Amino acid sequence: MGFVKEKFKIEDEKLLKFLTKTFNINEREAKKTVNRGRVGLNGERLKYYNQNYSGVLDIIYFKPEPRGIKPIFEIEDFAIFDKPSGIAIYPKGFAHSQTLLDDVRFLYGKDANLAHRLDKETSGLVIASKNKWSEKIIKTMFEDKKIQKYYLALVEGKITRELTINKPILTNSDLDIKMKVLIDKEGKNSKTIIIPIKTIGDNTLVIAKPLTGRQHQIRVHLYSIGHRIVGDPLYGVESKIADKYLKGELSQEDRIKFTGANRLMLHSNRINFNYNNRKYDIYSHQTFNSL
Repeated sequence: MGFVKEKFKIEDEKLLKFLTKTFNINEREAKKTVNRGRVGLNGERLKYYNQNYSGVLDIIYFKPEPRGIKPIFEIEDFAIFDKPSGIAIYPKGFAHSQTLLDDVRFLYGKDANLAHRLDKETSGLVIASKNKWSEKIIKTMFEDKKIQKYYLALVEGKITRELTINKPILTNSDLDIKMKVLIDKEGKNSKTIIIPIKTIGDNTLVIAKPLTGRQHQIRVHLYSIGHRIVGDPLYGVESKIADKYLKGELSQEDRIKFTGANRLMLHSNRINFNYNNRKYDIYSHQTFNSL
């Protein structure tokens, strides 16, 4: 469900006290809720958390509604989920849509979080921290490149040898399609290793090993060398098709016609790292043939 707006009755009580009691959160989180404009009274956003109020509050807050997605592996500090394609990691704005965060918060509480991102259409492994302490550690590990991810991708054309794509990626809000990134010398250093596994008709199944973590890195890198990922609705299609996809107006029939598949054929297949002096090497339970 993500963020919802619900009504709560308050009677001559400090807003800060009301929020901490009602939502079982600390004062810092309560203040953040007010500062982000998520509490209203009579159509006006409230600004003063130490002031007494009476009436019916409109409060926007995150209310998990799980799909029943369970982790494939977990320890005390973190869990690893095998996300299906088509499920977003986080809610977009205050949209009332189910995301993986719903399941994570439902299982482990309000301090649990996703430690990194995965595109909505990309399936596969995602690490969820169970507390603020482990979240900070795991996110730092990603920043320090101490966590390695491996992806499976079905790409157009034939790749017969291992490739290293080392091209800078730039986020450019001036693009017609705002979500897209582009290869540009002014962009951030980005590096991906591509290892072919086998050819499937006119396509190639490859392992993609990103050595940096840029938005859409694998997608734009492969497209830049003439091997677009099958099913990609943003890269290698006309802007009008990408725009229709983003607006939810692209039919399944046209999706297959213009992109080659009814989903992005990219899957986070393996992840390995050391945590608290123990090595973890986790593989997805999904197989590429089932994607």
